[in-house]
Amino acid sequence: MDVQKFLEPTVNVERLVEILDGLGHEGRIHTTRTWSKKEMSRIFDAVKGHRPIDVDYVVPISEPLVEVQHDLHNALGLPGKFQKRFAKIAGDPSVVVGFNVQPYTAFAGPGYFTASKGEGEHEGELVIEYTKIPKEKPEGWPKIVENAGLIPGIVYGGMTDYLRGISTHVSIGKAFKGGKPRGEWFALVRRD
Repeated sequence: MDVQKFLEPTVNVERLVEILDGLGHEGRIHTTRTWSKKEMSRIFDAVKGHRPIDVDYVVPISEPLVEVQHDLHNALGLPGKFQKRFAKIAGDPSVVVGFNVQPYTAFAGPGYFTASKGEGEHEGELVIEYTKIPKEKPEGWPKIVENAGLIPGIVYGGMTDYLRGISTHVSIGKAFKGGKPRGEWFALVRRD
């Protein structure tokens, strides 16, 4: 669905949420894949504080080490299928772990991270930290490796993503490296 008319001249967040919640999974994926870098930037800014999210938003089940997949569209224009996969861990309900699925994993690595509820200026957001590597993972996930070395270090080293909720299944994130914005945004669509 073309939601362009709900993004001009300002983002109509309530209408965007209504549309996204009314679509099925494939419709949400199609819609987010039509968003340009400029539109993602505007949506990210518009939804600040709209739908506070935490670990239960990305993993709405309570069992530890059960994978929840989020299809990803980034504004980089790279071809291929991208996902972030999340899981809760035993003993700490305030943290989830995850990794990235993408066509370049052989070179860039899985990009492991931990995520937790944001504080201060990032209250209501989920903070995804690639500098905090998990110690446990669900069975079947790739081997846990540091985000270091030539290509993995360039892609994931020192990176933090800030994720904001849009609708029941759709969130939007902005990437930072070394505390500075990278000019990169992405949309996630959670699979149920």
